[in-house]
Amino acid sequence: DTVYGLACDANNEKAIQNLYKIKGRDFHKPVAICVKDLHDLRKYGEAEHLNDSLLDQLLPGPITVVIERSKHLSNPLLNPTTSKVGIRIPNFQFIQQLCKIFNEQPLALTSANKSSERSSLNINEFKSLWPLLGAIFDAGEVGLTEERRSASTVVDLATPGFYKIVREGVALKQTLDILHSHGLKSYESKGV
Repeated sequence: DTVYGLACDANNEKAIQNLYKIKGRDFHKPVAICVKDLHDLRKYGEAEHLNDSLLDQLLPGPITVVIERSKHLSNPLLNPTTSKVGIRIPNFQFIQQLCKIFNEQPLALTSANKSSERSSLNINEFKSLWPLLGAIFDAGEVGLTEERRSASTVVDLATPGFYKIVREGVALKQTLDILHSHGLKSYESKGV
């Protein structure tokens, strides 16, 4: 529901190493995980302070919610420099089915491109990565505008009552409207 992505088992150390290697990504730069539903979001992230009403309005869709990771994300190579994790529930049937087939395990997820290159809206835009991948699934053109390449909106909700926009992404206005309707305040208003 945003851009093409690369995915692997988030709890598999070798898979995470390969993901970073394929992307040419700095190991200090975190990757998000993808899960099938709110139950799994709450399993892999500490979300007790976030009510279902808020999460149901944000997800599924083009939003990544950043919260503290739970003990169920046991891979020490997954985001080793932070205790937080970004969690997505894409509004895309194929990815939701893939999460179900993958035995309820979270998928590490990042855009299908080399680091610092633009995100991909069709499979040909990451053709240089094909020989390094186990499979490629063609969903056709997923967007026609450059704005679409900005990928998901990333919002840090780890601190109860507050939010911080980490990346504006494609759903900024929608995200802010939902957060404000639930009474959340910007970190900036907290002085953080």
